Amino acid sequence: MVLVTGGSRGIGRAVCLAFAQDGSDVAFCYSKDEAGAAETARLIECAGAGALAIKCDVSSEEQVREMFAAVPSLTVLVNNAGVAQFGEIADTSLAEWNRVMAVNAGGAFLCTRAAVPKFMRRGEGCIVNISSVWGEAGGACEAAYSASKAALIGFTRAAAKELAPSNIRVNCVSCGYIETEMNARLSQEEKAEFLRGVPLGRAGTPEEVAAAVLFLAKNKYITGEVLRVNGGLV
Repeated sequence: MVLVTGGSRGIGRAVCLAFAQDGSDVAFCYSKDEAGAAETARLIECAGAGALAIKCDVSSEEQVREMFAAVPSLTVLVNNAGVAQFGEIADTSLAEWNRVMAVNAGGAFLCTRAAVPKFMRRGEGCIVNISSVWGEAGGACEAAYSASKAALIGFTRAAAKELAPSNIRVNCVSCGYIETEMNARLSQEEKAEFLRGVPLGRAGTPEEVAAAVLFLAKNKYITGEVLRVNGGLV
């Protein structure tokens, strides 16, 4: 079974459906969006796969432990759950900083730690982390988010080296501007200005990110890789 964190919408939902259409049963977690989770589960089942929706805050050690106990078997973990935080450094509270780091980086750590014993029992495993172009280049007024996504890239590379002897691969997809609810806050003018810096001249889709995740999950000789899906932005 594949487990995708943050699967109730956007990139997470697209990843769930990509694996379902490829023949895998899919478990996914969500933190608040009950309606979105129900729709993701319905779409997974329409694709002919089994669906398991779990309510879980990935920054909670206890809730992550309970989630993994509910997943009967595990072949792939996709650490996608994330939160954004916009604002200047001077206006960012320590609580806001800690929350972004706890979900975006801490959640990936907690889920990876919980997944490793399951993978070791199987003799193999695959983890794909979802990072961002801002984790590579940094984004003004997004210091906490950029730092959390940079941490995720460093964690990917360290975990790949540590877990390779156990036949557990760890990779990362670094996303550019993707058409999701997280980016819906931008006005049409702001979006157009941003896309002028993208060589391909358009936003990416969640399905394009999902295709990259599926590629990394299926190629068994790739580990420690950061695959950019950003239209040439970086």
